[in-house]
Amino acid sequence: MPVLPGAEPYRHEGGEVGVLLCHGFTGSPQSLRPWAEHHAAHGLTVSLPLLPGHGTRWEDMQVTGWQDWYAEVDRELRLLAERCSRVFVAGLSMGGALALRLASRHGDAVTGIVVVNPANRVHGLSAYALPVARHLVRTTKGIASDIARPGAAELGYARVPLHCAHSLRVFLRGLDRELPQVTQPLLLVRSARDHVVPTADSARILSRVSSTDVTERVLEQSYHVATLDHDADRIFEESLAFIGRLAPGVGKEGTAAVG
Repeated sequence: MPVLPGAEPYRHEGGEVGVLLCHGFTGSPQSLRPWAEHHAAHGLTVSLPLLPGHGTRWEDMQVTGWQDWYAEVDRELRLLAERCSRVFVAGLSMGGALALRLASRHGDAVTGIVVVNPANRVHGLSAYALPVARHLVRTTKGIASDIARPGAAELGYARVPLHCAHSLRVFLRGLDRELPQVTQPLLLVRSARDHVVPTADSARILSRVSSTDVTERVLEQSYHVATLDHDADRIFEESLAFIGRLAPGVGKEGTAAVG
């Protein structure tokens, strides 16, 4: 199936500092495209891949699982590491969880992490029924476009394949056990009002990682897809400043030189 207009992956060849951006569950690169372009404009090398099964139709996602989604970002990270001297990983929602697993697995190859409303678990009593329910019901209502800003919309599926929701649950449970292996500097940004991922997920992540350089920012004007919401510019600027602190020279006069 052809990729939906706007859901295409994005890449930019910039300087010696790279950033890998990971989009969310049932979403697409569209939700992070402005963030990617902002960092590209300031001289970073940027990779924003399209996860397998995403950006076309939910039926295509039905035959994928977390191993496929993680393999894609793992591959992109390795390519960035070959090209760049320092690499940062970032993501929204499930994309934040993927970024955290990359950090836990790749160690010093990842210089820092930025996560926005990161997911830590699939919530509700229905989550425990997923192993059986996915064989009886194919999909449930979608979770896209939780955005406060009028007129803004996320390009995501209107239906969630239950097979994939089950796979996401398995992935998040495994990641929770790996969070103590995350030691890199971490910037965690969360919305005070999020109708998809509760505040408890961010709190759990902060309590489990071993990072000592941790910054938490709370957004008061945005919902879950904060990268397309009222606080988007704040996310872009604060993440660029975070990267610049760890890789001096980033964002100065449109360059990304390593100091």
